[in-house]
Amino acid sequence: MADIAAVTDADFEEKVLKAEGPVLVDFWADWCGPCRQLSPILEEIANEKGDALTVVKMDADANPVTPAQYRVTGLPTINLYNNGELVKSIVGVRPKSALLKELSEYVA
Repeated sequence: MADIAAVTDADFEEKVLKAEGPVLVDFWADWCGPCRQLSPILEEIANEKGDALTVVKMDADANPVTPAQYRVTGLPTINLYNNGELVKSIVGVRPKSALLKELSEYVA
């Protein structure tokens, strides 16, 4: 099973913006029920698409700077970054098939 790494405000630029290939960032919080629903879906996607996509998580409560910078106002929010640019933002929980469809332009 994929171990989804955590990113922080301090290492976001290095681990996400300077990463090779697309990076999916899950902005979440402990108190967020839908975030807990989304977590196993993202683990499955990380397992299946790990060669083409990096999946990371950011605790929005512990790291308020980055979510504010990218105007994350609802949780969960999933942002897809490619070559340092935000290319897609998805707010809320979606079924795995719907997420994969939305990501298909960037992830084979």
